[in-house]
Amino acid sequence: MSSTTYSELEQALHAPGVSLAVAEAHGALCGALCAAGGYRAQDWISEVLPDGSASTHLRNLLTQVHRRTVEELNGHMFEFAPLLPDDEQPLATRVAALADWCGGFLYGLGVGRLASPHQLVGDVGEIIKDFSEISRAELPDSTADEANETAYTELVEFIRAGALVVFEELSAARGRSVPASGGLH
Repeated sequence: MSSTTYSELEQALHAPGVSLAVAEAHGALCGALCAAGGYRAQDWISEVLPDGSASTHLRNLLTQVHRRTVEELNGHMFEFAPLLPDDEQPLATRVAALADWCGGFLYGLGVGRLASPHQLVGDVGEIIKDFSEISRAELPDSTADEANETAYTELVEFIRAGALVVFEELSAARGRSVPASGGLH
């Protein structure tokens, strides 16, 4: 199966009438998959594009991303990675996307009808608090340097590992939850 890239999905989402950040949408998908049992591609598509404004090409791309993300979260090879801009993009752009991804993840936990994600305890509770903090991150263009690049790389790895921990720890809760309907935008 081919992997849909951030750039490819971003281009498809810039169609007339579609205003959705790729990282935020992927974060919402991951959060919902962590919290909701049976969260289907159609559930996600309806959530991120509630007015149904999606071409067949965009629906196919979103379905591919959903399928790949489910496989990665359930896999044993730790292949999961948040869908973020390539390293060639300016650091400020990548930091903003990482913040969007974390905000989307928290939203997705709510879509999965997880009882108040902010009241979770233990490792999951700490990860949720950290994701909440990271969702407010920003970096002015003028502060891009080697230390910030290293910090960004470490945050991406933390997000990757954190999402896997949340997915694993909430496996029992997924069996009891039903996705909420609504819309990301």
